[in-house]
Amino acid sequence: MLDLLGTGKSLLVDTIERLAPFADPDHVFVVTGDAHVPSVRSQAPGVPAKNVLSEPSPKNSAAAVGLAAYVLNTMNPDAIVGFFAADHVIQEESAFQEVLERAVEAASSGHLVTIGITPHEPSSAFGYIKKVREFSDNGVHHVGEFVEKPSFLDAQRFLSSGDYLWNAGIFVGKVSAVVQAFDDFASELGTPLRTIADAVIQGSDFGELWDALPSIAFDYAVAEPAAKAGQFLVVPGNFGWQDVGDFASLAGVRENGSHSDVIVVGDATKVHPHDSTGIVVGSSGRIITILGMKDVVVVDTPDALLVTTKDHAQDVKQIVESMKEQGLDTIL
Repeated sequence: MLDLLGTGKSLLVDTIERLAPFADPDHVFVVTGDAHVPSVRSQAPGVPAKNVLSEPSPKNSAAAVGLAAYVLNTMNPDAIVGFFAADHVIQEESAFQEVLERAVEAASSGHLVTIGITPHEPSSAFGYIKKVREFSDNGVHHVGEFVEKPSFLDAQRFLSSGDYLWNAGIFVGKVSAVVQAFDDFASELGTPLRTIADAVIQGSDFGELWDALPSIAFDYAVAEPAAKAGQFLVVPGNFGWQDVGDFASLAGVRENGSHSDVIVVGDATKVHPHDSTGIVVGSSGRIITILGMKDVVVVDTPDALLVTTKDHAQDVKQIVESMKEQGLDTIL
């Protein structure tokens, strides 16, 4: 919900606008945490309030996808639904929309569909999708398997084979097919989510049921077993996709207009770099000076300061978990 790219719009708004050719605001649903509901409604006033589905606590992507799917299943089980994370950057929107059109067409067959990014380097930062036999003559293939983030050597092997795509975490399918996949492969989620969806529609409390849900990614809970059962298709695409999942990736998508090679998110007049590279995210109002630092990441907020490097950007998640254990949730 932040303007991380300096465009005057948040990534959430970018995501909604990118999908406008496929769904008007009345047909957009946002699944978010309780604390973020006011911001979603403020930034996306065209999305009906009833379409903002609130999670009492974070339960990973399977619960989020399932919540939306089971709610939609009570309204229109034959509709095609797409699931899109709001932290993606798409540089070539027209190319993305062409690929999504093919995914929607493939989903009309009753299969679940994912979009795979054509890899351009052997990255170990992404999960992979193995494509196998052809489904149609427009490049759509069956998914052989979803692969977790591999070692660099395995990533090199994947790239040279030509059979693997990066997993962008974008999923499309008939609502009824998504719900059926939960029922078939993740009933420990599907059964309570069906009851939770009814509670959402009726406006009744479901906090206790939600708290009991397992926390697991959609890929592990549903996509992997569904692929093994031959129920998943993949549409390859190449549209300048990047997942802004950490500070290093954020630095990669920001254009650098400064001679110092330090990218600033926030008030650039407060940041004074010298002989340094990296990224600074500042919201405290303090002056930040960086001297002789390479690939540094500085996040300065009114109540906390984070200093790390791009190489350790993914490890921030471990720090967050450690602070939760110490009871420091209020500053996270």
